[in-house]
Amino acid sequence: MARPTAHPDQLPLNWSDNEAIEVIVEQRLAERFEAESFQWRFRLVMIETVMMGLLVLVAGMFLKQPTMMVLRASLIIAASCLATGILLLSLSAGTAKIMSRLRGRRGQ
Repeated sequence: MARPTAHPDQLPLNWSDNEAIEVIVEQRLAERFEAESFQWRFRLVMIETVMMGLLVLVAGMFLKQPTMMVLRASLIIAASCLATGILLLSLSAGTAKIMSRLRGRRGQ
């Protein structure tokens, strides 16, 4: 049987140097996870927002409070939860960018 040849665009890897391969894989995974982290954090903020709004709505209805007051309170809670979550996301994203720039300068 003939050995399959690698595609010309494929990165040639020297399998005898496992540590270098592990470093390359870890760098690529770190870049990918860093790119996807904002999306996952935003999903968590949205889930938290919906849960808090529904919690206030259900609790108000269970305690037989006036409907409009309960709706207004649940909307206010959900909006404030969303606002603080987005603020926290933007601050963490900004901090991550600053830290990566500082690491880049330190490495040069």
